[in-house]
Amino acid sequence: MRTAETTTTEPQFSVPGMLIGGEWTPTGENGLREVRAPYDGRLVARVPAGGPADVARAVESAVNALNRDDFARVDRIRVLEQTSAALNDRRDHFARAIAMESAKPLKTAKVEAARAVDTFAFAAAEARRLAGEMVPMDASASGAGKTAFTLRVPVGVVAAISPFNFPLNLVAHKIAPALAAGCPVVLKPASQTPVSALLLAELLNGLGVPAGWLNVVTGGGSTVGDALVTHDDVAYVTFTGSSEVGWAIAGKAPRKKVRLELGSNSPLIVDDPADWSRAAAKAVNAGFAHAGQSCISTQRIYVHADVAEDFIEALVRRVENLVTGDPLAGDTDVSSLISAEDTERVKEWIDEAVAAGGKMLAGGDVIDGVLRPTVIEGAPPTTRLQREEVFGPVVTVTRYESFDEALALANDTRYGLQAGVYTSDVGKALRAAKVLRFGGVLINDVPTTRADQQPYGGVKDSGNTREGPAYAIEEMTERRLVSLQP
Repeated sequence: MRTAETTTTEPQFSVPGMLIGGEWTPTGENGLREVRAPYDGRLVARVPAGGPADVARAVESAVNALNRDDFARVDRIRVLEQTSAALNDRRDHFARAIAMESAKPLKTAKVEAARAVDTFAFAAAEARRLAGEMVPMDASASGAGKTAFTLRVPVGVVAAISPFNFPLNLVAHKIAPALAAGCPVVLKPASQTPVSALLLAELLNGLGVPAGWLNVVTGGGSTVGDALVTHDDVAYVTFTGSSEVGWAIAGKAPRKKVRLELGSNSPLIVDDPADWSRAAAKAVNAGFAHAGQSCISTQRIYVHADVAEDFIEALVRRVENLVTGDPLAGDTDVSSLISAEDTERVKEWIDEAVAAGGKMLAGGDVIDGVLRPTVIEGAPPTTRLQREEVFGPVVTVTRYESFDEALALANDTRYGLQAGVYTSDVGKALRAAKVLRFGGVLINDVPTTRADQQPYGGVKDSGNTREGPAYAIEEMTERRLVSLQP
């Protein structure tokens, strides 16, 4: 990390505090804490350091909101639509906040802000369509003379825990569906990147969300997070983050609906005679956007031996042209990782892979606190770069001879979020869709692609849910049967 700005005393953003019961709380149970930019240490904001008592008040306000039932569907739709429009008007403001608190390059942060606009718009559209169904009771003798239908009712209070890497859009993916479904929310944003979430809450609160329907408590996972997921009045937990933390949360709340969107080490298969040049071009952004800090960042690339030389040459050339540095600079492609500790960890994994026989083709060193985009060929399958989620600007390249070998290599992981396959053979494409054990298989695309309306989620250690407003809303509601007999 650069340190030239660490003595800055004036924060770049002013946030009103935590939102509890419709009121802004300027300080938390544990006072205030500083949010500093990962790139240069400048002060981004001062935010409340919440604790269990703050969580208790927030959950109580959410329960009261649910019982009041004073946020009609038509009003929820209005707020969601107005939020989408307001975000669109303020995209540059939100993008700057994202860039500063997470070190996401500004041009990438602008894409995230635009996606959040869509996420709220999709949630509003789904809120209009949310409905039950008729049940043909008279199809059996026991149902003769009865008329029945189902209602979609809110599951209850939603606890939402969001990660640092998409501090606006992944918050939107939790708040917007919950409000659309009629569920009050208590949000705990990532402690490293709470600013975007607080600015969004300020926007929503100003658009007329009734007291208690949206609450935001900032603080750490062991204080705020644990108190939230174990609270008896929380019915539903939505968490995005690491596999280890996610499954631990599920273990702490065995009687709740716990929905997890977790990590991965996403594979990309480039098959002969696939369009390897197009694959190489897309793999650069897929592997190094936001310094690889995405659950679906392309990490493991398997390329057919017949096109490997050309593919690797094109990939390395493009990677070496990536611009590193200040996330606020308009031409920066890759900036700092979220912390110096993470930079050290990823560098250690790189060194381990090279010592085990991997060949460094690009990057591998740290300049001005930024780990340069790294490409390693032939890292052994036992190394952490191949087995675990690196969450850093690193891709591995492995050559293969047969398509079945590539499928087996891609499947050799405890994760299963998304996989990408480049092939011009329809039969191979269909085989990949059937054989690859992932929540999504993207043909002639990188695994890092996500449309905000798609059913997004994984299997195995990558989670147990499908996000996207339509699918999240379905999970945040329950079917209630209503049967009428004259």
